[in-house]
Amino acid sequence: MNPHPAPGRLTLTGSLFIGYVCLLAVALAVLGSLWAIHLDRETDRQYAERVLTVARSVAVLPEVVEGLQTADPAEDLDPLADRISSATGADYLVIASPDGTRHTHPDKSRIGETVSTPPGPVVRGTEWTGVQDGTQGRTVRAKIPVFSGGGSVNGGDAQGEIVGYVSLGILDSSATTDARASIPVILAATALVLVLGVGGSWVLSRQVRAKTHGLEPADITALLESREALLYAVREGVLAVDRDDRILLVNPPARTMLGLPRGVEGRRLDELGLSGRARDIVSGADPGDDLILLSGDRVLVANRMPVRIRGEEAGAVVTLRDRTEVDRLTGELDGARTVTRGLRAQTHEFANRVHTVAGMLELGAHDEARAYLADLAATHTRTSSGVAEHVRDPALAALTLAKSAQASELGVDLRLSPMTSVPVSLKGDLRSDALLTLGNLVDNALDAVTPNGWVELMVRLHTVADTGLPHDLLEIRVTDSGQGVSDELAEEIFRYGFTTKASRDGGTRGLGLALVKQVCESRGGSIEMEAPDAEEGAVFTACLPVVTAAVAR
Repeated sequence: MNPHPAPGRLTLTGSLFIGYVCLLAVALAVLGSLWAIHLDRETDRQYAERVLTVARSVAVLPEVVEGLQTADPAEDLDPLADRISSATGADYLVIASPDGTRHTHPDKSRIGETVSTPPGPVVRGTEWTGVQDGTQGRTVRAKIPVFSGGGSVNGGDAQGEIVGYVSLGILDSSATTDARASIPVILAATALVLVLGVGGSWVLSRQVRAKTHGLEPADITALLESREALLYAVREGVLAVDRDDRILLVNPPARTMLGLPRGVEGRRLDELGLSGRARDIVSGADPGDDLILLSGDRVLVANRMPVRIRGEEAGAVVTLRDRTEVDRLTGELDGARTVTRGLRAQTHEFANRVHTVAGMLELGAHDEARAYLADLAATHTRTSSGVAEHVRDPALAALTLAKSAQASELGVDLRLSPMTSVPVSLKGDLRSDALLTLGNLVDNALDAVTPNGWVELMVRLHTVADTGLPHDLLEIRVTDSGQGVSDELAEEIFRYGFTTKASRDGGTRGLGLALVKQVCESRGGSIEMEAPDAEEGAVFTACLPVVTAAVAR
C-alpha cells in the first residue's frame, strides 16, 4: 500500500487545510460584512440620538422661545444658531416658524424663505427624527416643536401654543465617514483572525495526518475493506473487547460459536448471557493458552491476546477454534485405544494361560490341564456370550468387553446389569454419542474405585411402547463402589475443569463429564448423579433420545 497520493492529487491533509482556510475565509467575510453593517446602523442610531438630544436642548432655550415671539426673530436667533452649530458640530441648525419660514440657516441667503422639507407632525406638537434630503444634502435630522410658554413634549412640561420648531441635522456623509473610519479596524481584526485560523488549520491538519499515520482516504478504505474481508473469511471466531469488557468487534463464526445475537457491539460481557467460563476467558480472569470452552453443543479452544497501544492496555482479542468434531473423533479414538488395551491385556492373559497349560503337560498332569482348559473356555464363553446376548450393537459390545478387560487389569470387577438390553444396532451419531458417554462414565467409575471394588454397567434401549415418549430412549447407568460424590457437588461435577481425582496419564482432567453433559443436552437428553444406596459409591444415569441432534435442538 502506497501512502503517497498520485501526482497532481491533493493529500488528505492538503485537502483539509485548503477546506479549513476557505471555510474560515468565507466565515470571516460574512462576519466582517455583518460587523460593518451593524456598525453603520449603530452609527446612524448614535447620530440620531445625538441630533435629537441637541435639538431638544435648543428648543427649550429661553432665547429661542423668546426670539420666535419677537418682530424680527432672525436678528436674534441666527447668531445664536451659528454659535450652537459650532459648539455641537451640527452641520446645520434651522429655527423656523410653524408656517415653515426660516429664521436661521447656514446659507444666510435662505433666511426668510420657506423650508425645503415640510414641517410635518412637528407643528402638531410631535417630535420627529429621521433622514431627509435638504438643501445641505442628505442629513440625519430631528425636528422639535417650540412652545410659547417653554417646556418640551419629551419633558412633559410644554406650555402654551407652538410658536415654531427647531430642525437640527448632521450630514449623512459625516456619519458614513465615521463608519468608514472603522473599516480598517474591521479588516485588521479579520486578517488577524484569518492568520490565526490558517495557523490553527495547519496544526489541525498535521494532527490528522499523525493520527491517520499519513494514510489517504482510499488507503483507509482499503484497510477497512481488507479487515472486513479477513474477519468474514476466516473460519476461526474473532472477538475484540476494550478495557471495560465492552464488545468492539465480533465476526460471524464467533457469533455462531458463542450463540450471540446480532448487534452486540458496544454491549458489555455481563449483558450477553455468556457462561461464567466464557466471561472469565474473554475478560482475562482465567489466563492461559488453548483454553477449553464448552458452548452449547460445541467444544471451543480459546486464546486471549491483550492489546497494548502506546504502552497502555487497550483491551484484548480472543480467537476461538471449534474442535467439537476433533473431540468426538478423539473420543472414538479413545474407545479404539481402550479396545486395543483390552485386547493386549487378553493377549497377555492368554499367553500366561498357555504357558500354564504347557507346564502342566510337561509335568504329565494331563487331566488337570484338560480341566483347566475347560474352565477357561466356559468363563470366556460366559463373559462374551453375556455381553453379546444383551448388547447387539457390535461397537458398544466391543467397548464393553474392552472395559471389562481394562477393569480386570486394575483388579476391579466390571458387572453387566441383568437389565441391560440393546436388541438392535445403533445408527449414526447415536452410536458415537453412546460410545463417548459409556466410555467416560466407566472410566470415571474405574478411577473412583479401589482394587477389589466393583462397577456395574447397565445399557438399555427403551422403546416408545415401554415409555410412552415420542421417541426411543437409550439409558446408560454406571454404578460403582467408590467413595461417591457429596450432594453439594452434584451440579458442580459436570462443570468443565472440575475433578475429584488426580490424573493417571497426565492429561486434561474435568472434561469427561462436561462432554457427556454436553452430548446428552445437545440431543435433548440429560445426565444426573443419583443418591446411591448404602453399598454404592456413585450412580450416574445418562439418557440419550434416539433422535438426530438437529431435531433435538
